[in-house]
Amino acid sequence: VQLQACGGGLVQAGGSLRLSCAASGRTFSRYAMGWFRQAPGKEREFVAAISGLGGSTLYADSVKGRFTISRDNAKNTVYLQMNSLKPEDTAVYYCAADQSLQSLRALKYDYWGQGTEVTVSS
Repeated sequence: VQLQACGGGLVQAGGSLRLSCAASGRTFSRYAMGWFRQAPGKEREFVAAISGLGGSTLYADSVKGRFTISRDNAKNTVYLQMNSLKPEDTAVYYCAADQSLQSLRALKYDYWGQGTEVTVSS
């Protein structure tokens, strides 16, 4: 599967952005999807994940209550709604797909998209 992320940009602290990740292929619902981010000089970190049919989600503590992951399998797209953005959310955000059917905490992610940059100004 090929993944294409978009929706990044520059936003002031407290603002919102919605990232999208479009996937190729006909079996999108078989893939759990995740969002990761990498800030300058830091390691990539997990942000959120969602199961293939959307029934289960998982969030990093740092974004819980502010970010929402969702998916539209008819459109082969996963979203990350980011509200109450903080300067520390500044990073390149990546979407990823996993077809292992494991629990969201155990996913290793087989496919990665290119990143989309999010900058939050204070």
